[in-house]
Amino acid sequence: MSNLTIFTEFVLMEISSSRELQVMQGLLFLVIYLGALTGNLVTVTVIVRDPHLHSQMYFFIGNLSLIDICCISVTVPKFIVNSLTGSALISLPACAAQLFLFNFFAATELAFLVVMSYDRYVAISHPLHYGLTITPRLCAQAAGVSWATGLGYSAVHTGIMFRLPFTGSNVIHQYFCDKPQILSISSSDVCFSEFVFLALSIGLGLLCSILLLISYINIFSMVLNMHSMEARNKALSTCTPHLAVLFIFIVSGIVANLGPIPDKTYLSNLLIGMFYSMVPPLINPLIYSLRNREINTALCRMFNRCF
Repeated sequence: MSNLTIFTEFVLMEISSSRELQVMQGLLFLVIYLGALTGNLVTVTVIVRDPHLHSQMYFFIGNLSLIDICCISVTVPKFIVNSLTGSALISLPACAAQLFLFNFFAATELAFLVVMSYDRYVAISHPLHYGLTITPRLCAQAAGVSWATGLGYSAVHTGIMFRLPFTGSNVIHQYFCDKPQILSISSSDVCFSEFVFLALSIGLGLLCSILLLISYINIFSMVLNMHSMEARNKALSTCTPHLAVLFIFIVSGIVANLGPIPDKTYLSNLLIGMFYSMVPPLINPLIYSLRNREINTALCRMFNRCF
């Protein structure tokens, strides 16, 4: 044991050894981050300031935008700073905090997407009873359960992983501290940790996927039975992008967490991480907010008041 080195910092992924390419990748991530931050901040601001948007549906959209802001802010700024400064190091406490916060917001977002799919199902299939079914109290309870689910899921994973000493390697082949990468560099017996990790991930992912699948099957069956072609096209144009984002988020997360862990830095590994950590916060404002007529109207009212 005296010959073992206990690591207190980790080395994150470096896509290129060229200083110019590192600066370019930092600027690229900065543009993506600012785009996601702007879209979600505008959404939250409009929903909070406009009384016409103080309804159940926009309560969920506002929460989703807030989660996206937090989720992308946990991982991307650190990578931007590392790229621009030429450093790839992250301390052990910072890595633990990054892992905890990212899993917290990612699991909470998945729970909110399930709640929002049920909200859309009620709005499409029972529009006259929507206000009686989706009450403000139910919204608050659903939000509380979603946030609590993310907190519990993340606390268990972080507690399990960071009770293990890191003596084998300190190289993480990803641009942020991700669960599989942390498990792969731990030198202790990780069988129990891997079992708990896989059981929780598969259980939560399977439950959410089943609930989402049931909701969208019912939604599409209701949409296809609509007599009005205009109403059918409107509903399909609303639900299809939601389903596409869900597919990207869930599939990329499954591949990243349950697929083989590479022992070298590959571009595909970076792209998979980007797909489930950066793409949803960037695309969600376009799908849930900027394509929404009421939010666009509220945005125009807000700009008219300001200017």
